[in-house]
Amino acid sequence: MTTITRWLPDFTQVPVMRKAALAVAGVAMAGGTIAGPAVAAHAAPVSSDRAVTVAQERDGGKRDGGKELPFKYGFQETYFYCAPAATKMALSALGKDLSQNDLAKRLGTTEAGTNSAIETTRVLKEVSGKDYRTVEIPGQKASKAETDRLRADVVRALDADRPVVANIIGAGVDTDGHAHSYEGGHYIAVVGYRDGGNTVKIGDSWSEEGQYWISTDKLANWIASRGYSA
Repeated sequence: MTTITRWLPDFTQVPVMRKAALAVAGVAMAGGTIAGPAVAAHAAPVSSDRAVTVAQERDGGKRDGGKELPFKYGFQETYFYCAPAATKMALSALGKDLSQNDLAKRLGTTEAGTNSAIETTRVLKEVSGKDYRTVEIPGQKASKAETDRLRADVVRALDADRPVVANIIGAGVDTDGHAHSYEGGHYIAVVGYRDGGNTVKIGDSWSEEGQYWISTDKLANWIASRGYSA
């Protein structure tokens, strides 16, 4: 198994709803620390801007109980720009082309990262005009009900041509057996699903693969303690 480890800031110290409540109460939340160099060299992804096939275009990208959205992949421009990069990828599927710097300002991104999925939801709604909502998975592991809801949310959102942005932490193993580890937290775009939503396609701005598939069960546990915008 190939393990790809990236050290990023701890973007969310507490579940998103609890964080929002603390913010309202006036409690200051500190960002995490950075381990490793501020600038990292990246290998090019296997396919950085793959267009949908003619067959997919004819049926809206749906195939074998799934759907893939055409989007523009891109690496994050700084070590703390994962939320702007993931949001940019999601918005590209909606015909919106904002710079990572612009999105970082809108998201309130700093060197400590981006606070939570509440911020990505807000910006996705503002820019796209779509009805994005924040969903929290508060525990350290997703329950069956939370996994089922994630699957349903992803299918519903992508069927409406609306990519999902997820705030993750820890390690996730894709369908090719590659582990992607983000011990400080990370943001990714969910741009496709197959097998009726049991497997999802990820746009990952800090991975050599760039784009890969992962089971929805594993994605749910990857999100656990954080949240997603759908």
